Amino acid sequence: METIKDIWFEGGRIYMESNEGKVYSRPLEAFPTLKDASETERDKYTICMHGETVRWAKLDEDIHISSFYEKEEPERDNEIARIFNRFPQLNVSEVARSLNINKSLLAKYIYGIKKPSEERVLAIKEALHSLGRELVAV
Repeated sequence: METIKDIWFEGGRIYMESNEGKVYSRPLEAFPTLKDASETERDKYTICMHGETVRWAKLDEDIHISSFYEKEEPERDNEIARIFNRFPQLNVSEVARSLNINKSLLAKYIYGIKKPSEERVLAIKEALHSLGRELVAV
């Protein structure tokens, strides 16, 4: 069974070497918590579960070996990314909270690692419009 032997970060990616000598990599956008973390925070991990997972205790982040097998790359030019790039002052955590979704999921939409449904895109836009209406009323 393939297990995690080593982890490192380079060029906006996380790399994993397995006990079989294979090297896999994923864009950090796939793991928003790690993308937002400092280099020091990223370097403080432990390999757990007999080599099946990597754990960053301080960040409360876990990655299973199967996550490294995924092939999807970020689609950086997407509608949600364009909105958040146009308004960098938006607080992703607060927008996610208003949508009742996890910040990591919204970040994955922004980074283009996951594609939201049309209904979710409309919900995101409506949450932002609602925020805009509240700001105008102030």
